[in-house]
Amino acid sequence: MYVLIAGGGKVGTNLTRSLLATGHEVTMIEQRPYRFQMLEAEFEHQVLRGDATELFVLERAGIKRPPDLLVAATGDDEDNIIIGQLARDRYGVERVIARINDPRNQPYFDLLGVSPTVSATGAIMGLIEHEVPDHGLIHLLELRKENLEIVELTIDDHAAAKGKRVGALKLPDGARIISVVHNGTAEIPDDQTQLHGGDQVLAILEPGKEDELRRVLLRG
Repeated sequence: MYVLIAGGGKVGTNLTRSLLATGHEVTMIEQRPYRFQMLEAEFEHQVLRGDATELFVLERAGIKRPPDLLVAATGDDEDNIIIGQLARDRYGVERVIARINDPRNQPYFDLLGVSPTVSATGAIMGLIEHEVPDHGLIHLLELRKENLEIVELTIDDHAAAKGKRVGALKLPDGARIISVVHNGTAEIPDDQTQLHGGDQVLAILEPGKEDELRRVLLRG
């Protein structure tokens, strides 16, 4: 696989090391002179100096091949949006992954169709949610193209859904229970599946339906 990485910071550098170690071909673009010198000493011809938002730099890096994957991993969200758009719309790169430094910029990536995206802050928040038992609802996965997300909820002894069968729950439109873990065993539920205290429930739903789902399963 040929991978083009824009940004030679810690993220881009570690990605390059990992991909090269697994036998992939990588070209990394970095515009800061001092950083480029450090990277050139390690990666030699596999790092290119330049601004990845400029067409001639992308073309020198081999974007016309095109790469199997482009990763926009700079420390600037605006640059990552531009790089992702250029790769997809001008050069026909089918797979683009963009780094988000400030989660507040996610709507701009969504609006311009740059996806999938990776946010370190969002990932850490997901881990925090998972470690806080009273949080109620944990976001596991966002399927942005499909406008869906997968969440996890734990049915405690005071939950509204405890003792009820799945078919009796008035789930919000656009929400489905896709898995129930009871005593460590997961099953795909049907209408007769009964929920017990301690069960972990996975649900797929449209964004914005979380509070409705909480009311049905947890709060009553």
